[in-house]
Amino acid sequence: MSEDTYLGNLYQRFPINISRGKGAIVWDVSGKEYIDCMGGYGVALVGHCNDRVINAIKNQSDNLITCHMSVYNNTRLKFLQKMSKISPKELSKVFFSNSGAEAIEAALKFSRKYTGKNGVIAMTGGYHGKTFGALSVTHNEKYRKSFQPLLEGVKFVPYNNPSKIEDSLDNSIGTVIIEPIQGETGIIVPSDDFLQKIRKICDQNNLILIFDEIQSGLGRTGKMWAGEHWSTTADIMCLAKGIAGGLPMGLTLCKPEILDAMKLGEHSSTFAGNPLSCAAGIATIDSLVEDNLVGNAAKIGNIFKNGLLELKENHRIVRDVRGLGLMLALELRFDIKDVLFEGIKEGLLMLYSGRNIIRLLPPLVLDEVKVLKTLDIMDKLLTKEEERRNVK
Repeated sequence: MSEDTYLGNLYQRFPINISRGKGAIVWDVSGKEYIDCMGGYGVALVGHCNDRVINAIKNQSDNLITCHMSVYNNTRLKFLQKMSKISPKELSKVFFSNSGAEAIEAALKFSRKYTGKNGVIAMTGGYHGKTFGALSVTHNEKYRKSFQPLLEGVKFVPYNNPSKIEDSLDNSIGTVIIEPIQGETGIIVPSDDFLQKIRKICDQNNLILIFDEIQSGLGRTGKMWAGEHWSTTADIMCLAKGIAGGLPMGLTLCKPEILDAMKLGEHSSTFAGNPLSCAAGIATIDSLVEDNLVGNAAKIGNIFKNGLLELKENHRIVRDVRGLGLMLALELRFDIKDVLFEGIKEGLLMLYSGRNIIRLLPPLVLDEVKVLKTLDIMDKLLTKEEERRNVK
């Protein structure tokens, strides 16, 4: 009997039962080893069962697990102090939640309250989650069509086209939301001046700019924040995924005047800021900084990307290679499902972005040896797929 006996059919399931993980490696129930380039959709940021995180969880669980935000807690304070040292200095106020979608929901509410305007400009190809507010600014129609009507006043404009943002402005618009690098759509990297132009448009029109750094932040791209690649900071920044070393946590970082516009009780979350997640979050930040995982993401990501570009040269089935750091994509000319499933047989876990894009979000502890082994496996998989499709 499997989980599917009890669960709804809501996830793409892979034929593998994971029982253990360490670093960038996981093992299934039979003991077979896999290089994990799936990384729990980016959650295993500092590696599976990171020693710092494990020790922090063990120590905190002996003292206190639950502590509502209505009372104070020193573990939470320590996390906030650590966070303030790595986050953009302008974004000095924080709201805790438990996931990326919740962080987006909070950001949309805070921006609407501050501006008094319900209009939002979002990007084609943008993905921000599947709760109603987050879904309203998520572009893909397959997620949206069954749940209309969503939030009113949302306009979608082409990514990488700032002039279309200006064309879409009217008196109802108060917010622009964007992923600095689009993840779900296939690791779409912006043009060199795109984010800076959006920042200028928002400044000139008194708009709140929200960066969704849920997938791209915390060192994933080789810098602590993806926006740093283009020297751009938002008014609100949303974080989640790997921030607590694998435990649930979402964060909405704001300029003080934005969060200060909210009144007591207008937004809250029962589990937010719990000491266990905060302890894991402290350990995660320590690992990112003290173990130089951000630098490792830049170094190893460059090796990985160069290897993918070499695969592109050697395989006609490959259309494009994209990404920064350890946020990478390999776009094929055909459906990738068979490649992903064959990868599992060969001891490699990979993600998808749509029908034909392989997305790679490995832990930032990945080393060169595992990268080279991953590239060898991918070379084998691409060769097999070309032979199956008679591509020459």
